[in-house]
Amino acid sequence: MAKEELIQFEGLVTEILPDARYRVQLDAGHEIVAYTAGKMKKNRIKTLAGDRVTIEMSPYDLEKGRLIFRHKDERPSSSGAPRGGPPRGGQFRRR
Repeated sequence: MAKEELIQFEGLVTEILPDARYRVQLDAGHEIVAYTAGKMKKNRIKTLAGDRVTIEMSPYDLEKGRLIFRHKDERPSSSGAPRGGPPRGGQFRRR
């Protein structure tokens, strides 16, 4: 068992702050400041304002948290093109 159990909440990123910090509006109505977890930095997961996220917080400080997961958009893309755009021409040549 861990020394302290972390609490997880879901919320919405409302503002991007300096030093890889975000202002997050939790579903419960509270607003906190969260920083990006190391695994998200390592895997270069970008977070923008308006993204749904999962936050981990210590029960001792309920004003700060660690952003551990960015939820994927449920919205389909506006165009019918596949994600990532069209294939690049000239990448592979036939002889």
